[in-house]
Amino acid sequence: MDPSFWLGRWERGETGWHQTEVEPGLVEHFPKGAARRVLVPLCGKTLDLQWLASQGHEVVGVELSEVAVRAFMSEHQLNATESREGPFLIFRAGRITIFQGDIFSLTPEQLGPIGAIYDRAALIALPPELRKAYAAQILKLIAACASPQFSHLQIVLQRTPQDEQGPPFSIQPSEIETLYGHQMTCELLSREELGMRDDSKIEECIYRLEVKR
Repeated sequence: MDPSFWLGRWERGETGWHQTEVEPGLVEHFPKGAARRVLVPLCGKTLDLQWLASQGHEVVGVELSEVAVRAFMSEHQLNATESREGPFLIFRAGRITIFQGDIFSLTPEQLGPIGAIYDRAALIALPPELRKAYAAQILKLIAACASPQFSHLQIVLQRTPQDEQGPPFSIQPSEIETLYGHQMTCELLSREELGMRDDSKIEECIYRLEVKR
């Protein structure tokens, strides 16, 4: 998908993927314990950013749309500082930093060390050919930036029978393994049926991915 697709959706307010509550799977399955620096790709204006920060984590979002980033800051009454670094406009407010720009342009040097990744809306937003490139970019960032206790919480939707309609796109377990399994272990944490659409059963699947040692 061309970036203009997503920019247009934000500009027109066509953001049906945005949840008006914190993702329950995040609350239940995000690693407990010490605070981490958490990368949230394609973060939009998700409430999950604020929840992670409220738990003491340092949050680094990456979002293509400036409209989305400014909406997040406004809705949470955050007085963000702004700076330009390369292709990114960077917003900083307390424990939350958002890189406004293209996730594929983010370098390990810009990102810095991370202890976790939380992906609820990135992988399922991309068509098959971009999912491969996206996973390769994420693995490059993990290889350079991940701390020893790093963990990746991946949430996807799965439709049965499988189809290629989207976004959001249906992601099968075999694709998770194909994209990440050569470098990471992939553990299914939960599977919840969300309902039916066009004679397809829709399930939300949550995985924990960890770097192979």
